[in-house]
Amino acid sequence: MKLTKTLIATTAAAMFLGLTACTEKEAAEETASTDTYPLKTCVVSGEELGGMGEPVVMEHEGTTVKLCCKECIDKFEANPSKYVAMVKAAQ
Repeated sequence: MKLTKTLIATTAAAMFLGLTACTEKEAAEETASTDTYPLKTCVVSGEELGGMGEPVVMEHEGTTVKLCCKECIDKFEANPSKYVAMVKAAQ
């Protein structure tokens, strides 16, 4: 009886995790297909967005800016207007 309960609990957990992963994947794909960000590269480094993992998303005065990695954050914060202008020019 104890083994049966353990198997049921394990199966339920596996099913839940599987459904969650599927849902997260579908959500990511939907977001990617509706993303209107105009650039494919990082405004700081010029590297491809997504080439170093998930892009870092920054917000400055209502404009979204995507960076290729955490290392670009300091440069962005030193002169955000410069990088926001690059995003706006691409729109």
